[in-house]
Order: sequence, then C-alpha cells, then structure tokens
Amino acid sequence: MKELYIASAPLHGYTDCVYRRAHRECVGGVDEYYTPFVRMEKGEVRRKDLRDTDPERNAGVPTVPQVIARDGDEFARLCDALQEQGWGRIDLNMGCPFPMQVKAGRGSGLLQHPDRVEEILGEMLRRPEVAFSVKMRLGQECEEEGLALLPLVNAMPLVHVTLHPRLGRQQYKGEPDREAFRRFREGCRHGMVYNGDVLEVKVDEWESENVKGVMLGRGLLARPWTLVDKEPREVLVEMHAKVYRHAVDTLCGDSQILSRLHAFWEYLDVPHRQKKAVMKAGTLRRYDEAVAAIFRSFACL
Repeated sequence: MKELYIASAPLHGYTDCVYRRAHRECVGGVDEYYTPFVRMEKGEVRRKDLRDTDPERNAGVPTVPQVIARDGDEFARLCDALQEQGWGRIDLNMGCPFPMQVKAGRGSGLLQHPDRVEEILGEMLRRPEVAFSVKMRLGQECEEEGLALLPLVNAMPLVHVTLHPRLGRQQYKGEPDREAFRRFREGCRHGMVYNGDVLEVKVDEWESENVKGVMLGRGLLARPWTLVDKEPREVLVEMHAKVYRHAVDTLCGDSQILSRLHAFWEYLDVPHRQKKAVMKAGTLRRYDEAVAAIFRSFACL
C-alpha cells in the first residue's frame, strides 16, 4: 500500500510559522506545511511575507513557501526572493478566490489568462533547480477554464497539482465537485492532491480515488489532532502554550497579544459559548480565565 501524502493548507492570519511549528512539535502527521502566499505590494516583494518564510524560523518544519502572481514578471521576482533565502521548493497559488486578488488577475483570477500562465511556465522552465507545484481551482467562472489550461499545466515541471474542486466565484460556498476533480485528474499527467472540505483522512477512500494525497485547511485548524492518536485536550493545551508564549514574548500590550491569540481559536471545534468568551476577552486575565474553562470542560467535546 502506498503512503498517502498529507499537506497542511495555507490560511492567511492563521497558519504562520509559529502555528506551523506548534503543530509540527505537538501533533505531526503532516508531510509538508504550505505558507500563506508571498505577494507583491507597491511594486516590491512584501517583507512581512518573507519574514514568515525565513528559513531560520522554519528550521525543522517541512515547509513549502507559496507565491501568488499575476504574470511571469511577478512570478520571477517572487521566486528570486525565495531562492535568495535558499528555497528550492515553491508552490504557485492559482486558486485564491478573494475578490481583491481575483480582480488583480491573481489566484483563481489567473485561470482566465492562459497567456500569463504561459509566461509563468517559461519562468519555471528557466529554473530547473526549483521543485514547483501548483494549487488551483476548477476555474474562476466555469470548469472549462481549468480544463483549457491542462496543456500548460502538463508542460510545467511540477511535483504535483493540488486541486480544490470549486470555482473561484463560489469561494467556499456549495459542495466541492468530486466529479469535476476526476475529470481534471484524468487529463493531468502530474500526481494530484485533493483539497476542499477534508475533515478527516481515510486512507483507503483516498487511495481508491487514485490521488497522491490530500491537503487539509480549515478542517485541520478546527481539529488539529485529527491526524494522530492523541487526546484532543493534550494537543490543544500543548499547541496553545507554544502560540501563547510566542505572542507574549514578541508582542506588546494586551490588544496585540489577544489579536494573535484570538486567531488560534477562530476555527477550533469547541463549544460556541466557550469560544465566544475567549473571543470577547478584552484583557489577558479574562482571556486566561476563558481558556482555563475550556480546558476544564474539554472532556465533553
């Protein structure tokens, strides 16, 4: 039986290097953690993003930096910045459905511009030292957009293709289209990774789909313990301690610290009433009390 590849999806504001390290050290079970996308801002590669991809901050964590670009020039500049950091593995985001990125022709908006995708293909071919992958949607407006790009995607030197079988215009509404995923997979010469509402990993089910692996995003944030045989409370306490300590050590004042800590809880599968108490806490003292109450009652989850 082949081993199923497991990836952790990138979510801006949530899966930063601190969270990724906490999950790796306290849970594991993930083969590769993808960073939130590195992007251009005011004509330059955003420095904040490069701090998150700093190899020293990701040491010991199997990390894949992701970029989002509107054309070959942006892609080249982003790759140059990551290669200067020492990365030899880069993922291209052609699936982000957020309107600001789509309107700029990035993310799933790029799927409507085969000429720009061809420019990016050229840049990939000029960098044989880099192992690339692509994360994409079925299309922005229709499935035919993604299928029309298959010749270009097949020509790319890719480790694999991760496909979220929704359209960009759907964002996260509706059900993922598993049949559309199969249609794309049948025409794709690369290994396929499935992404989209994956709440648990049943190896036999995914192997029967003839996929290389699965990528978990919101499902893993909701239940970070789902990949291992560990008590949920143990995982939650250990991960929270690491994220909490880093926030207290590096941020100033309750407001900044709480802003970072609230993100830890936003997707977590805990009772709404208890989560609400955490999210409404305006001081660290009240936050600590609310978190302690969750830990005391966690046996009921």
